[in-house]
Amino acid sequence: MSTKIERTFTYGILSIFAVISLTPVIGILSTAFGEKGSLNTGFSLPEGGLSWSNFSDAWSQGNFGKYLGNSILVAVVVVTVATVLSILAAYAFGVMRFPGSNVLFYVFVIGLTLPQEALVVPLYFDLRHYEITDTYWALILPQTAQSLAFGVFWMRTYFRNSAQSVMEAARVDGANSFTTLWRILVPMGRPAITTMIVITFMWTWNEFLMALVMISEEGLRTVPLGLAFFQGQQTSDTSLLAAAAVLIALPVVVVYIALQRRFIEGMLTGAVKE
Repeated sequence: MSTKIERTFTYGILSIFAVISLTPVIGILSTAFGEKGSLNTGFSLPEGGLSWSNFSDAWSQGNFGKYLGNSILVAVVVVTVATVLSILAAYAFGVMRFPGSNVLFYVFVIGLTLPQEALVVPLYFDLRHYEITDTYWALILPQTAQSLAFGVFWMRTYFRNSAQSVMEAARVDGANSFTTLWRILVPMGRPAITTMIVITFMWTWNEFLMALVMISEEGLRTVPLGLAFFQGQQTSDTSLLAAAAVLIALPVVVVYIALQRRFIEGMLTGAVKE
């Protein structure tokens, strides 16, 4: 009974946050569908109908097709590599016992406490020394390393809470560590892994500071950086800016809607201990 109450309370909290988060969404959508050059922003209804052309104009004028491709490439590589490495490292820290495991784990956890603003400048000079600034690697490598800190912490908690009886039964049946991980624990942990993937994707997609410092070529800009430059060109037209912001946020919304069931299940698994 207590578990059901805790789950109901958690769902209620998530619903409240969802309602609060919809408030700015409604405001930006009403602005995005407004007439060009209109000063009506926020929750006012667009005059003269919905202006769907704002989205096509923002897409073409801001060159967001190229920026979108860059962001998709970076996000897919970062999420894939960070997910695989996080699962492997977290399995070692959560299940295996070896000398220095606790020390090495807290080294990963330190990555969650270091502010990006303190690291981006020395990181820029390091990457420039190896001549990989103004390349996709300048975005992929740092963001993968940043995502590993959270991924290892998140997945280690899952492996620590996994049923020991299942792993012991797998060992009795002759399964080695690799088989136990990929054929038993990973399928069981899909909600936790999905939550990690969604959060990592959101962080990578919305990353602005790293792209601003590492990228100077127009052809390598990601969508958040492209929106910043587009804002400098369209400071007087809020409808186009809002339309561009909606286009940029749309992939994140699609990913979340597609994976929301397992995402929420993974969050509840971490919040409520069975």
